[in-house]
Parts: sequence; structure tokens; C-alpha cells
Amino acid sequence: MISMFAAVLLTTSVFTVHTDTTVTVKPDTRLVVENFGGSVTVSTWARNAVRIEAEHSTRAMVEIENTDNTLKVSSSGRRGPPRATDYTITMPKGMGLRVGGVYTDVTVTGSEAEVRASTVRGDISLLGGRGFVSLRSVQGGVKVRGARGRLELASVNEGVDVADVEGEIQAETVNGDVVLASIGSSMIEASTVNGDICYQGAIAKDGHYRFATHNGDISLGLPDDASATVSVSTFEGDFESVFKTRLTDTGGKRFNFTLGSGSAEIALESFQGTIRLLHAGSKCGSDVDSEMEQVKLKHKDKLKDKNDDE
Repeated sequence: MISMFAAVLLTTSVFTVHTDTTVTVKPDTRLVVENFGGSVTVSTWARNAVRIEAEHSTRAMVEIENTDNTLKVSSSGRRGPPRATDYTITMPKGMGLRVGGVYTDVTVTGSEAEVRASTVRGDISLLGGRGFVSLRSVQGGVKVRGARGRLELASVNEGVDVADVEGEIQAETVNGDVVLASIGSSMIEASTVNGDICYQGAIAKDGHYRFATHNGDISLGLPDDASATVSVSTFEGDFESVFKTRLTDTGGKRFNFTLGSGSAEIALESFQGTIRLLHAGSKCGSDVDSEMEQVKLKHKDKLKDKNDDE
């Protein structure tokens, strides 16, 4: 057993290669990383250089091309498609980044520039980002923290999770939840087919917000001084609100009402889920149900007191 274990370790060491290269770049250079399988982990520093570390097999090669405005990093196979390569890359904070992969997880931390990342089977996680951010995965989740700018986020079979973000947001998924927390934005469009939507954030004056799901619930945690014209559309679902509403139009399962002066626009659509308006600070999931139960109990107590007085 010992000799067999030693043989396995020897084989692993023979077929694993560590690449470590640092390339000096111009201030306006963009980094492009293409990886068929493995992971891409990107962090930042203050130097005008890119450090590229990679763990790969002897059958894979790391190729680096440095042109006037693009530094391209990719993997190729000596015999057929490249095997998994795990990249750890350190780049300048203000460097634009584009990452593409198939069986690839992507993690980006500390960027202060445009970020674009797409993968088929992998998760994407971003901490930071300024300007335009585009993250797309088919079989993986998308997570963003601390970005400032315009965000386009998409997944097919997992969720989209966003927090501490300022700027325009477009978030969509098919089989997953969309969670937006601590958001400052004047324009948001969030949609899913088989999932819930939860929003916690401010409502900007003259802002535009649309939240839509087919087989899921919508929960909005709004400040007490929210000012918006709200349109609700549901077919087999319910509507619940902790706010006093002034109904302005009704027609079956479609109706409008105003909060405050009604300066912003909020559109809520769920085919067979519950739509809820909650106080700011409320959480999704079981906490949402708990708050709505408390509201219902208070309403029952008021009705009981009124009946007792009569």
C-alpha cells in the first residue's frame, strides 16, 4: 500500500506543472483570459504589470500574447483539447478584464474597471468593478458585491445574488432566484421563470423598476417614505402589503396604486406567485412570511378592538 501511494504522488508531481510569469503592461492595456476548464482567480495591485500563475498538466501549454492594447492569456493542448488549468492572476486595479470559459469558475476581486466574464459550467463571483459589468453563466451562479456602474447579469440554471451595488441593473435567470440587497439604483429590471425575486433598496425619484417571475414570489423591502406608482399583475397569485395603499385602478388581477407622491414607477408581475411589499430591512424566505403574519395579527387585533368597542 505504501509503495502504491508513493507511486501515485510521483505520477501527480510528474504531470503537474506550475507556471509563474510577470508581464509589464501599458496603462490602457486590457486583459483577456480564455480557459476551457479549471478556474480563473483574479486580484489586483498597484503595479503596471500582470502576474500570471497557472497549475496545469504537462500536456497543456500556457500561451501569453502581449500586443499594444491587449494582453491575452490562454491554454492549449499538445494533444487535443487542453486539460484543466487553474489560473491565479494579479493585474492593475484600473485594467479592463474579459474572461471566457467552458468548465470554468471565475472569481474577480478588487477591480476598478470594466469586467466581462462568461462561462458555461461554472460560478462567477465579483467583488468590485466600475463602469460596465457583464457576467453570464449557463450552469452556474452569479454573485456580485460592491460594484459601481451598469450591470448585466445572467444565469440559466442557478441564481443571481447582488449586494452593496450602485447603478443600473439588469438581472435574469430561468431556473433560479434573483436577490438584490442594499441597492442604490434608478433603473432595475429583474426577471426569472422558476424562482423568487427579492429586492432590498432605495426607490429613486423618477426611477424605473420592473420585477417579473412566472413560478415564484416577489418580495420588495421598501423604505417608509417610498414614493412610487405601482402596477401589479398576477393570474393565480396573491398580493400582500404592509403599506397603506390608495387604489387608483383595478381590473381583475391587474391593478395600480400609489405610495407617497408616486414619483417612481414600479411594475410587479407574477403568474402564480405571491407579491409582497415589506418594510426596509426585511429578509427573504421565512422572515418574509414571519413579517406578513405579524401584520395580519395586528390587523386582526385592530378589528377585534373595534368590535369590542361597538
